[in-house]
Amino acid sequence: MDTFNEPYTRAGDDISLDAVREQVRALEEVHKANGVQLSGRIIHVCHYLPVLPTLTSNTSPAAAGVLSPPPSPPTVPGDVPASPTSESGDEAEAGRPQPSVQSKRWKLAPRYGHAAMISGVRSLSATHDQLIVGWTGDILSSLSVGTASAEENDLGTGEQCIPSHLVSEADREALEAELVGYDEDGQGQGIEGNKGNIEYVPVWLEDKVGHGHYDGYCKTTLWPLFHYLLWQDVATEYASADAHWVHYEQANQAFAERIASVLKPGDLVWVHDYHLLLVPKLLRGVVGERGTDVIIGLFVHTPFPSSEVFRCLPRRKEILEGMLGSNLVCFQTYSYSRHFTSTCVRVCGYETTSRTAPALPSNTSSVLSTSGGTTSSLVPLTLSTSKSSSNSENKYIGIDVQGHVVAVSHCPVGIDAERVARDTLRPGIQPKLEALKALYADKKIIVGRDKLDVVKGVLHKLRAFEKLLQDYPEWQGEVVLIQVTSPALSDSPKLERQVSELVSHINGEYGSLDFIPVHHYHQTLKKDEFYALLSVADLGVITPLRDGMNTTSMEFVIAQERTKRSPLVLSEFMGISQHMGDALQVNPWNLGDVAAAMNTGLLMSSASKAARHAALHKVVTTHTSHTWAAVLVKMLLSQINGQSHAKGTPYLPKESLKEKYNKAGKRLFLFDYDGTLTPIVKTPSMAVPSLDALSALAKLTSDPKNIVYIVSGRDQEFLEMHLGHIKHLGMSAEHGGFIRDPSNGNNGAIIKEEQWVNFTEQLDMEWMEEVAEIFRYYTERTTGSHIEIKKSSITWHYRASDPEWGLFQCRQCQDLLENNLAHKRPIEVLVGKKNLEVRPLAVNKGEIVKRIVYMNPDAEFIFCAGDDKTDEDMFRALHVFPPTPSGKATLEAPLSVTLVDKSAPLEVQLAIGPDAIFTTSVGPSSKRTLASWHVTAPYEVVDHMLHLVGETSRSRTVDGLDAEDAPAKGYL
Repeated sequence: MDTFNEPYTRAGDDISLDAVREQVRALEEVHKANGVQLSGRIIHVCHYLPVLPTLTSNTSPAAAGVLSPPPSPPTVPGDVPASPTSESGDEAEAGRPQPSVQSKRWKLAPRYGHAAMISGVRSLSATHDQLIVGWTGDILSSLSVGTASAEENDLGTGEQCIPSHLVSEADREALEAELVGYDEDGQGQGIEGNKGNIEYVPVWLEDKVGHGHYDGYCKTTLWPLFHYLLWQDVATEYASADAHWVHYEQANQAFAERIASVLKPGDLVWVHDYHLLLVPKLLRGVVGERGTDVIIGLFVHTPFPSSEVFRCLPRRKEILEGMLGSNLVCFQTYSYSRHFTSTCVRVCGYETTSRTAPALPSNTSSVLSTSGGTTSSLVPLTLSTSKSSSNSENKYIGIDVQGHVVAVSHCPVGIDAERVARDTLRPGIQPKLEALKALYADKKIIVGRDKLDVVKGVLHKLRAFEKLLQDYPEWQGEVVLIQVTSPALSDSPKLERQVSELVSHINGEYGSLDFIPVHHYHQTLKKDEFYALLSVADLGVITPLRDGMNTTSMEFVIAQERTKRSPLVLSEFMGISQHMGDALQVNPWNLGDVAAAMNTGLLMSSASKAARHAALHKVVTTHTSHTWAAVLVKMLLSQINGQSHAKGTPYLPKESLKEKYNKAGKRLFLFDYDGTLTPIVKTPSMAVPSLDALSALAKLTSDPKNIVYIVSGRDQEFLEMHLGHIKHLGMSAEHGGFIRDPSNGNNGAIIKEEQWVNFTEQLDMEWMEEVAEIFRYYTERTTGSHIEIKKSSITWHYRASDPEWGLFQCRQCQDLLENNLAHKRPIEVLVGKKNLEVRPLAVNKGEIVKRIVYMNPDAEFIFCAGDDKTDEDMFRALHVFPPTPSGKATLEAPLSVTLVDKSAPLEVQLAIGPDAIFTTSVGPSSKRTLASWHVTAPYEVVDHMLHLVGETSRSRTVDGLDAEDAPAKGYL
């Protein structure tokens, strides 16, 4: 096929591990200079410890006679077995891993699986101290007198499983002691030139929890869903997604508590994979007030499905909220990261945003990327091969979670290329390679190795091979397919039967007495056999239907370096595929496409093979597991936002607030309405004040020392309807466009419109029709959107539209307004929650707050609360009052005063001191805000106000609404 004729041309592949490490060092210097505490230690959180502990015969007495067979294998089911010195692994040797460490109670040996990840983690010892936190897995014990028979308990290694609750506290402490200083290579901690040690921290789980978590929820619910399999497609019968949810929660909670027990200020925490998606949020909860200081990254090694698939998950919101407890969520590919952001928008109702990484100091210019001779602040933070990556190299896509931005990025895992290259030189490989050549002399050899799993596409590969023999009959009798399959995470007799029948069919149709086209081996391979097979191949075919990380493709490239440099047919649905553009990429569902790619690969010229192999080899040897790990650290450090991250907004102290309140002779209260006095609701008309809120406002306004205002984006009619009966309550509507001072109240009677001051009467409002015309254009094109026209502003709402399309249209509309209208008219364009608002420049909450303070210069106490972006204008207005030489603060007459009263003094002196101004944001402490304090929910604002007047809450307004409702504010 023509699409496979030319090698793929790539730019921007070069990435130096030393350069990335230097940038990590420079970033750490920047943050330390900004007052951020960094310990130089990284905590990696993995489902399993990379250590397999076995109790020796000197076991605790309690364990004797109660041994039972394991509910799952002691090694990681479903993971490609791998030795610590190779990404491929020596599966036949995995039962008795060597070397091991002997002790009085415990024997420690490497646990095979996730070799690429562990290799990357260990490489960080060159620059950081590290902890690896993980589950012990099944506790094994050597057989001893008095135990059950070997026939019942033997694992094939002379060892048995002990229920975890029978492992005594002394034995647990002994294991932790043995793990100190453990080194699986027997060559000292870490790697050559290392900086620090690796410590192993075990997590102890009850057997029911451990296996309900892993064998239950992870493998029967999450794993199928993440690989686009509905549960009824899984070989094992699926009962309920909630059957093991409690175990998943309990296991994640246990991990969070274990991390907290070893966490030090300034540690970086990296959580790995879908087994532990709740840990980031749970960890912040466990550490309490220190939660905002913890720097957490989450890397998902599996694919992440589209939002339409993920929404099938019953516990979808809990899982997403757990993931969003991180500072950074990272995936294998850009498409997976886009699926995640889309899911957060659709399921949780959050919006996407972007942020910029901090610049590095000038003295690091030698290791930074350059463009046109100008040094830029950071090289691309992902292992991107796109020429356009440099255009946004400092930008991150993020999810705005109540003001706290969670960055989302991607970075594919590589392999330890140097170790694999050394392994391909093992002396036992060459004899096996020569034997294979002799066995298949004069035949082209196609090689594949996969788990016998539905998503690995073995059936599709066999059908594509049959299609090759059908469409290109010249290959009949000239090519063989050697397909090796290893056991999957669970037995699938149906799939095994289908594969066996298809192999027999192809061999019967295209074979003969002296020739068999398909050689299928369902067995584990020793390392020498594996690399000999990869080295002898004329074509590698790796075509899973869906896969996150597949190391075999990269090992194939390394193995071919010293032999044929054969091409590679690769599924486009693999996590690494977008970075291996010189492979022959195919859609495994299109059998004709795969067959054509096989034919192209078998006929490829030597020059084309060499060119493609050279490009692939460069990718594999440059984008290694070591580089991946260093880039992850760099990306995580880039999410630290200086002092704003070093410490979250503190919680509003009741007693200090009351102390200042009691001392003041005159007090000002400024409240936003939606999200501050009442919870956010999807239908704005349903946001009515609670009895406690009404009581607090009535009590405050009844004190002659208090001046109380509601400063809202609501219109006059709404405020009058719900709050107009409260005596002496001031109100500002439409973000400061209208105001009704407390003195204008009529003994609590419903007020009349003429008692409101309209600031827009003095302003040019002709622009509203121009904006309305633009809004109508986008309303026609955005189903579910509508326009709200107020007296001082106009708002386009899209909360009832498709979340992603609505947000896209909002940004298009915003761009049009800002580039074509805003610079010609006295207006500003504001992006709210599911809305876009245009208002006069002179009308905002900050201006109205200045007016209120200006009119009450003798106030000695100010409390201001809000939850939204527009409320930041209030906080900004109260942030700094410039002092006079006498030390008193002053305030110039704001525009909202001079518009009404031309004779107003130009400046007034204020009685307030900075320690008596309580600006309070409603939301998490991690929320980006100018406020000095925070509370987490509207009922807490009301509770603090009731405390000031000596009252207690009679009923708490529930603020735990459906997550999809949370961002649907629209009205402020």
